[in-house]
Amino acid sequence: MNNAPTQAKLSEAKTRGTVRVVGAGLLGTSIGLALTKAGVDVVLDTQSPASLALALEYGAGRAATPSDTPNLIVVCVPPETTAPIVARELAAFPGAFVTDVASVKAEILEQLQATGADLTRYVGGHPMAGRERGGAISGRADLVVGRPWVISANAQTAAAAVTALETLATDLGATPVHVAPIEHDRAVALVSHVPQLVSSLLAARLADADGRDLALAGQGLRDTTRIAASDPAMWSQILKANAEPVAEILEDLAADLNEVIAALADITAPGSAQEVTRALEAGNAGVSRIPGKHGATATTYATVVVMIDDRPGELARLLTEVGQIGVNLEDLKLEHSPEAQIGLVELYVNPNSEAALIADLTLRKWRIAA
Repeated sequence: MNNAPTQAKLSEAKTRGTVRVVGAGLLGTSIGLALTKAGVDVVLDTQSPASLALALEYGAGRAATPSDTPNLIVVCVPPETTAPIVARELAAFPGAFVTDVASVKAEILEQLQATGADLTRYVGGHPMAGRERGGAISGRADLVVGRPWVISANAQTAAAAVTALETLATDLGATPVHVAPIEHDRAVALVSHVPQLVSSLLAARLADADGRDLALAGQGLRDTTRIAASDPAMWSQILKANAEPVAEILEDLAADLNEVIAALADITAPGSAQEVTRALEAGNAGVSRIPGKHGATATTYATVVVMIDDRPGELARLLTEVGQIGVNLEDLKLEHSPEAQIGLVELYVNPNSEAALIADLTLRKWRIAA
Protein backbone atom coordinates (compact mmCIF):
# COMPACT_ATOMS: atom_id res chain seq x y z
CA MET A 1 0.00 0.00 0.00
CA ASN A 2 1.20 3.50 -0.74
CA ASN A 3 1.51 5.37 2.56
CA ALA A 4 3.26 8.48 1.25
CA PRO A 5 0.15 10.73 1.26
CA THR A 6 -0.62 9.72 4.83
CA GLN A 7 2.88 10.48 6.03
CA ALA A 8 2.69 13.89 4.36
CA LYS A 9 -0.53 14.68 6.18
CA LEU A 10 0.90 13.68 9.54
CA SER A 11 3.97 15.89 9.02
CA GLU A 12 1.92 18.96 8.06
CA ALA A 13 -0.75 19.09 10.75
CA LYS A 14 -3.02 22.12 10.59
CA THR A 15 -4.40 21.64 14.10
CA ARG A 16 -3.01 24.48 16.20
CA GLY A 17 -2.48 25.01 19.91
CA THR A 18 -2.96 22.37 22.58
CA VAL A 19 -5.25 19.37 22.19
CA ARG A 20 -6.51 17.85 25.42
CA VAL A 21 -7.39 14.14 25.21
CA VAL A 22 -9.57 12.81 28.04
CA GLY A 23 -9.23 9.06 28.32
CA ALA A 24 -6.21 6.95 27.44
CA GLY A 25 -7.81 3.86 25.99
CA LEU A 26 -7.45 2.62 22.42
CA LEU A 27 -8.81 5.74 20.70
CA GLY A 28 -7.42 8.29 23.12
CA THR A 29 -3.94 6.82 22.94
CA SER A 30 -4.11 6.42 19.15
CA ILE A 31 -5.19 10.03 18.64
CA GLY A 32 -2.50 11.23 21.01
CA LEU A 33 0.19 9.20 19.24
CA ALA A 34 -0.79 10.52 15.80
CA LEU A 35 -1.03 14.16 16.89
CA THR A 36 2.23 14.04 18.82
CA LYS A 37 3.94 12.52 15.79
CA ALA A 38 2.60 15.47 13.78
CA GLY A 39 4.11 17.96 16.22
CA VAL A 40 0.90 18.93 18.05
CA ASP A 41 1.02 19.61 21.79
CA VAL A 42 -1.14 16.87 23.35
CA VAL A 43 -2.08 16.69 27.02
CA LEU A 44 -3.58 13.52 28.45
CA ASP A 45 -6.02 13.20 31.32
CA THR A 46 -7.54 9.94 32.52
CA GLN A 47 -8.86 8.35 35.69
CA SER A 48 -6.59 5.33 35.25
CA PRO A 49 -3.00 5.99 36.42
CA ALA A 50 -1.85 2.77 34.74
CA SER A 51 -3.36 3.72 31.38
CA LEU A 52 -1.92 7.23 31.64
CA ALA A 53 1.55 5.91 32.44
CA LEU A 54 1.45 3.53 29.47
CA ALA A 55 0.16 6.19 27.06
CA LEU A 56 2.84 8.62 28.22
CA GLU A 57 5.54 5.96 27.81
CA TYR A 58 4.29 5.26 24.28
CA GLY A 59 4.68 8.96 23.46
CA ALA A 60 1.00 9.84 23.13
CA GLY A 61 1.42 13.23 24.82
CA ARG A 62 2.25 14.76 28.18
CA ALA A 63 0.35 14.65 31.44
CA ALA A 64 -2.27 17.36 31.90
CA THR A 65 -1.54 20.26 34.25
CA PRO A 66 -3.80 22.95 35.77
CA SER A 67 -2.16 25.60 33.59
CA ASP A 68 -3.13 23.97 30.28
CA THR A 69 -5.32 26.05 27.97
CA PRO A 70 -6.45 23.69 25.22
CA ASN A 71 -8.01 24.83 21.96
CA LEU A 72 -9.66 21.47 21.33
CA ILE A 73 -10.72 18.71 23.70
CA VAL A 74 -11.36 15.13 22.57
CA VAL A 75 -13.33 13.03 25.05
CA CYS A 76 -12.47 9.34 24.63
CA VAL A 77 -14.37 7.57 27.40
CA PRO A 78 -17.09 4.87 27.49
CA PRO A 79 -20.56 5.91 26.20
CA GLU A 80 -22.21 5.97 29.63
CA THR A 81 -19.79 8.60 30.92
CA THR A 82 -19.33 10.60 27.72
CA ALA A 83 -22.10 13.19 28.26
CA PRO A 84 -21.19 14.17 31.85
CA ILE A 85 -17.50 14.44 30.98
CA VAL A 86 -18.22 16.52 27.86
CA ALA A 87 -20.34 18.81 30.03
CA ARG A 88 -17.54 19.02 32.60
CA GLU A 89 -14.96 19.90 29.95
CA LEU A 90 -17.18 22.56 28.38
CA ALA A 91 -17.57 24.21 31.78
CA ALA A 92 -13.90 23.89 32.76
CA PHE A 93 -12.47 25.22 29.48
CA PRO A 94 -14.75 27.98 28.13
CA GLY A 95 -12.30 28.81 25.33
CA ALA A 96 -12.13 25.31 23.87
CA PHE A 97 -14.19 23.31 21.42
CA VAL A 98 -15.15 19.87 22.69
CA THR A 99 -15.82 16.68 20.73
CA ASP A 100 -16.10 13.00 21.59
CA VAL A 101 -15.53 9.64 19.91
CA ALA A 102 -18.52 7.69 21.23
CA SER A 103 -20.24 5.33 18.82
CA VAL A 104 -23.70 6.70 19.67
CA LYS A 105 -24.66 10.30 19.17
CA ALA A 106 -28.36 11.02 19.71
CA GLU A 107 -28.56 9.94 23.36
CA ILE A 108 -25.39 11.86 24.28
CA LEU A 109 -26.76 15.01 22.66
CA GLU A 110 -30.06 14.62 24.55
CA GLN A 111 -28.20 14.29 27.86
CA LEU A 112 -26.13 17.39 27.13
CA GLN A 113 -29.24 19.36 26.22
CA ALA A 114 -30.76 18.37 29.56
CA THR A 115 -27.74 19.74 31.46
CA GLY A 116 -27.88 23.12 29.73
CA ALA A 117 -24.31 22.73 28.43
CA ASP A 118 -22.95 25.23 25.91
CA LEU A 119 -23.70 23.29 22.73
CA THR A 120 -22.22 25.95 20.46
CA ARG A 121 -18.76 24.63 21.36
CA TYR A 122 -19.70 20.93 21.18
CA VAL A 123 -19.63 18.83 18.04
CA GLY A 124 -20.20 15.09 18.18
CA GLY A 125 -17.65 12.87 16.52
CA HIS A 126 -17.10 9.20 15.80
CA PRO A 127 -14.00 7.84 14.05
CA MET A 128 -15.12 4.61 12.38
CA ALA A 129 -12.07 2.68 13.46
CA GLY A 130 -11.17 0.28 16.20
CA ARG A 131 -9.67 -3.05 17.12
CA GLU A 132 -11.04 -6.12 18.86
CA ARG A 133 -8.58 -5.35 21.67
CA GLY A 134 -8.84 -2.15 23.67
CA GLY A 135 -6.74 -0.16 26.09
CA ALA A 136 -3.69 2.04 25.72
CA ILE A 137 -1.56 -1.00 24.92
CA SER A 138 -3.44 -1.40 21.61
CA GLY A 139 -3.02 2.23 20.53
CA ARG A 140 -1.71 2.89 17.03
CA ALA A 141 -0.83 6.19 15.38
CA ASP A 142 -2.38 5.00 12.11
CA LEU A 143 -5.60 3.64 13.61
CA VAL A 144 -7.92 6.08 11.80
CA VAL A 145 -5.94 6.45 8.57
CA GLY A 146 -8.23 6.00 5.59
CA ARG A 147 -11.31 5.60 7.80
CA PRO A 148 -14.45 7.77 7.91
CA TRP A 149 -14.66 10.19 10.83
CA VAL A 150 -18.29 11.09 11.46
CA ILE A 151 -18.93 14.74 12.33
CA SER A 152 -22.33 14.99 13.96
CA ALA A 153 -23.06 18.64 14.66
CA ASN A 154 -26.15 19.79 16.54
CA ALA A 155 -28.40 22.71 15.67
CA GLN A 156 -26.37 25.07 17.86
CA THR A 157 -22.84 23.98 16.92
CA ALA A 158 -20.67 26.88 15.80
CA ALA A 159 -19.12 26.64 12.36
CA ALA A 160 -15.67 27.07 13.92
CA ALA A 161 -16.20 23.96 16.06
CA VAL A 162 -17.06 21.93 12.96
CA THR A 163 -13.96 23.26 11.20
CA ALA A 164 -11.78 22.31 14.16
CA LEU A 165 -12.99 18.71 14.04
CA GLU A 166 -12.67 18.53 10.26
CA THR A 167 -9.07 19.71 10.59
CA LEU A 168 -8.34 17.17 13.31
CA ALA A 169 -9.77 14.31 11.27
CA THR A 170 -7.86 15.20 8.12
CA ASP A 171 -4.65 15.73 10.09
CA LEU A 172 -4.96 12.14 11.30
CA GLY A 173 -5.53 10.78 7.80
CA ALA A 174 -9.27 10.18 8.23
CA THR A 175 -12.09 11.32 5.94
CA PRO A 176 -14.67 13.68 7.52
CA VAL A 177 -18.28 12.63 6.89
CA HIS A 178 -21.15 14.84 8.08
CA VAL A 179 -24.09 12.88 9.52
CA ALA A 180 -26.92 14.03 11.81
CA PRO A 181 -27.03 12.30 15.23
CA ILE A 182 -30.16 10.21 14.62
CA GLU A 183 -29.04 9.20 11.12
CA HIS A 184 -25.64 8.27 12.51
CA ASP A 185 -27.15 5.93 15.09
CA ARG A 186 -29.37 4.28 12.48
CA ALA A 187 -26.40 3.73 10.16
CA VAL A 188 -23.99 2.33 12.74
CA ALA A 189 -26.66 -0.06 13.97
CA LEU A 190 -26.40 -1.75 10.55
CA VAL A 191 -22.68 -1.47 9.79
CA SER A 192 -21.21 -1.85 13.29
CA HIS A 193 -23.52 -2.77 16.15
CA VAL A 194 -25.45 -5.67 14.58
CA PRO A 195 -22.25 -7.20 13.12
CA GLN A 196 -20.80 -7.21 16.64
CA LEU A 197 -23.82 -9.04 18.03
CA VAL A 198 -23.93 -11.54 15.16
CA SER A 199 -20.23 -12.27 15.58
CA SER A 200 -20.62 -12.70 19.34
CA LEU A 201 -23.64 -14.99 19.03
CA LEU A 202 -21.89 -17.18 16.47
CA ALA A 203 -18.74 -17.37 18.60
CA ALA A 204 -20.86 -18.33 21.61
CA ARG A 205 -21.76 -21.56 19.75
CA LEU A 206 -18.09 -22.52 20.04
CA ALA A 207 -17.95 -22.43 23.82
CA ASP A 208 -19.24 -25.98 24.26
CA ALA A 209 -18.06 -27.35 20.91
CA ASP A 210 -15.94 -30.49 20.69
CA GLY A 211 -12.26 -29.60 20.42
CA ARG A 212 -11.90 -32.01 17.51
CA ASP A 213 -14.50 -30.03 15.60
CA LEU A 214 -12.75 -26.75 16.30
CA ALA A 215 -9.49 -28.22 14.97
CA LEU A 216 -11.12 -28.13 11.54
CA ALA A 217 -11.76 -24.37 11.72
CA GLY A 218 -10.74 -22.40 8.64
CA GLN A 219 -10.49 -18.74 7.78
CA GLY A 220 -14.26 -18.35 7.40
CA LEU A 221 -14.83 -18.96 11.10
CA ARG A 222 -11.97 -16.68 12.05
CA ASP A 223 -13.25 -13.90 9.80
CA THR A 224 -16.79 -14.04 11.15
CA THR A 225 -15.84 -14.30 14.84
CA ARG A 226 -12.82 -11.96 15.02
CA ILE A 227 -14.68 -9.05 16.59
CA ALA A 228 -16.35 -11.37 19.11
CA ALA A 229 -13.18 -10.84 21.19
CA SER A 230 -14.26 -7.21 21.85
CA ASP A 231 -14.89 -5.83 25.33
CA PRO A 232 -18.37 -6.96 26.55
CA ALA A 233 -18.69 -4.12 29.06
CA MET A 234 -18.10 -1.44 26.43
CA TRP A 235 -20.42 -3.09 23.92
CA SER A 236 -23.18 -3.47 26.48
CA GLN A 237 -23.13 0.31 26.91
CA ILE A 238 -23.15 0.91 23.15
CA LEU A 239 -26.06 -1.45 22.53
CA LYS A 240 -28.03 -0.02 25.44
CA ALA A 241 -27.66 3.47 23.99
CA ASN A 242 -28.70 2.38 20.48
CA ALA A 243 -31.14 -0.40 21.35
CA GLU A 244 -34.09 0.51 19.11
CA PRO A 245 -32.30 0.69 15.73
CA VAL A 246 -30.34 -2.47 16.54
CA ALA A 247 -33.49 -4.36 17.53
CA GLU A 248 -35.23 -3.39 14.28
CA ILE A 249 -32.41 -4.80 12.16
CA LEU A 250 -32.20 -7.95 14.28
CA GLU A 251 -35.93 -8.53 13.78
CA ASP A 252 -35.44 -8.47 10.01
CA LEU A 253 -32.42 -10.75 10.33
CA ALA A 254 -34.42 -13.15 12.51
CA ALA A 255 -37.13 -13.31 9.84
CA ASP A 256 -34.52 -14.17 7.21
CA LEU A 257 -33.03 -16.84 9.47
CA ASN A 258 -36.44 -18.37 10.10
CA GLU A 259 -37.07 -18.65 6.37
CA VAL A 260 -33.76 -20.42 5.83
CA ILE A 261 -34.34 -22.67 8.85
CA ALA A 262 -37.74 -23.69 7.48
CA ALA A 263 -36.22 -24.42 4.08
CA LEU A 264 -33.40 -26.53 5.53
CA ALA A 265 -35.80 -28.43 7.78
CA ASP A 266 -37.56 -29.74 4.65
CA ILE A 267 -34.95 -29.25 1.95
CA THR A 268 -36.66 -31.63 -0.50
CA ALA A 269 -39.91 -29.65 -0.47
CA PRO A 270 -40.64 -27.58 -3.58
CA GLY A 271 -38.88 -24.21 -3.40
CA SER A 272 -36.72 -25.03 -0.35
CA ALA A 273 -33.41 -25.29 -2.18
CA GLN A 274 -34.23 -22.11 -4.11
CA GLU A 275 -34.90 -20.30 -0.83
CA VAL A 276 -31.42 -21.20 0.45
CA THR A 277 -29.88 -20.13 -2.87
CA ARG A 278 -31.75 -16.81 -2.74
CA ALA A 279 -30.35 -16.15 0.73
CA LEU A 280 -26.80 -16.79 -0.46
CA GLU A 281 -27.28 -14.65 -3.57
CA ALA A 282 -28.65 -11.82 -1.45
CA GLY A 283 -25.44 -12.02 0.58
CA ASN A 284 -23.39 -11.73 -2.61
CA ALA A 285 -25.35 -8.63 -3.58
CA GLY A 286 -24.92 -7.06 -0.17
CA VAL A 287 -21.21 -7.64 0.23
CA SER A 288 -20.56 -6.24 -3.25
CA ARG A 289 -21.83 -2.88 -2.03
CA ILE A 290 -19.35 -2.53 0.82
CA PRO A 291 -17.01 0.30 -0.22
CA GLY A 292 -13.29 -0.18 -0.04
CA LYS A 293 -10.34 2.04 -0.83
CA HIS A 294 -11.33 5.28 -2.61
CA GLY A 295 -15.00 4.18 -2.42
CA ALA A 296 -14.47 1.20 -4.73
CA THR A 297 -16.15 -2.13 -3.96
CA ALA A 298 -14.58 -5.57 -3.69
CA THR A 299 -15.71 -6.43 -7.23
CA THR A 300 -13.57 -3.56 -8.56
CA TYR A 301 -10.31 -5.34 -7.75
CA ALA A 302 -8.50 -8.37 -9.14
CA THR A 303 -7.21 -10.92 -6.63
CA VAL A 304 -3.80 -12.56 -6.85
CA VAL A 305 -3.30 -15.39 -4.33
CA VAL A 306 0.30 -16.14 -3.38
CA MET A 307 1.46 -19.14 -1.34
CA ILE A 308 4.17 -18.28 1.18
CA ASP A 309 6.21 -20.56 3.44
CA ASP A 310 5.50 -20.48 7.17
CA ARG A 311 8.76 -18.93 8.28
CA PRO A 312 9.81 -15.50 9.59
CA GLY A 313 10.16 -12.71 7.08
CA GLU A 314 8.30 -14.26 4.15
CA LEU A 315 5.30 -11.93 4.24
CA ALA A 316 7.57 -8.88 4.57
CA ARG A 317 9.67 -10.11 1.62
CA LEU A 318 6.57 -10.59 -0.52
CA LEU A 319 5.23 -7.10 0.20
CA THR A 320 8.66 -5.56 -0.40
CA GLU A 321 8.91 -7.24 -3.79
CA VAL A 322 5.39 -6.18 -4.77
CA GLY A 323 6.54 -2.61 -4.05
CA GLN A 324 9.67 -3.13 -6.13
CA ILE A 325 7.51 -4.35 -9.01
CA GLY A 326 5.62 -1.06 -8.76
CA VAL A 327 2.12 -2.38 -8.11
CA ASN A 328 -0.03 -0.57 -5.52
CA LEU A 329 -1.97 -2.88 -3.20
CA GLU A 330 -5.58 -1.90 -2.62
CA ASP A 331 -6.06 -4.48 0.16
CA LEU A 332 -4.75 -7.82 1.35
CA LYS A 333 -5.84 -10.82 3.40
CA LEU A 334 -3.80 -13.56 5.01
CA GLU A 335 -5.10 -17.08 5.58
CA HIS A 336 -3.09 -19.46 7.67
CA SER A 337 -4.36 -22.69 9.22
CA PRO A 338 -2.56 -23.66 12.44
CA GLU A 339 -1.32 -27.03 11.13
CA ALA A 340 -0.37 -25.84 7.62
CA GLN A 341 3.18 -25.10 6.57
CA ILE A 342 2.12 -22.39 4.15
CA GLY A 343 0.01 -19.26 4.21
CA LEU A 344 -2.20 -17.87 1.47
CA VAL A 345 -1.87 -14.14 0.86
CA GLU A 346 -4.68 -12.55 -1.15
CA LEU A 347 -3.42 -9.42 -2.90
CA TYR A 348 -6.14 -7.07 -4.19
CA VAL A 349 -4.93 -4.93 -7.09
CA ASN A 350 -6.20 -2.85 -9.98
CA PRO A 351 -7.29 -5.30 -12.72
CA ASN A 352 -4.91 -3.58 -15.13
CA SER A 353 -2.00 -4.63 -12.91
CA GLU A 354 -3.04 -8.25 -12.39
CA ALA A 355 -1.26 -9.93 -15.33
CA ALA A 356 1.99 -8.04 -14.85
CA LEU A 357 2.03 -8.76 -11.11
CA ILE A 358 1.51 -12.48 -11.66
CA ALA A 359 4.23 -12.57 -14.31
CA ASP A 360 6.76 -10.68 -12.20
CA LEU A 361 6.04 -12.66 -9.03
CA THR A 362 6.38 -15.90 -10.97
CA LEU A 363 9.78 -14.78 -12.28
CA ARG A 364 10.79 -14.10 -8.69
CA LYS A 365 9.89 -17.74 -7.82
CA TRP A 366 6.72 -16.95 -5.87
CA ARG A 367 4.03 -19.63 -6.11
CA ILE A 368 0.73 -18.30 -7.45
CA ALA A 369 -2.38 -20.22 -6.39
CA ALA A 370 -4.87 -20.78 -9.17
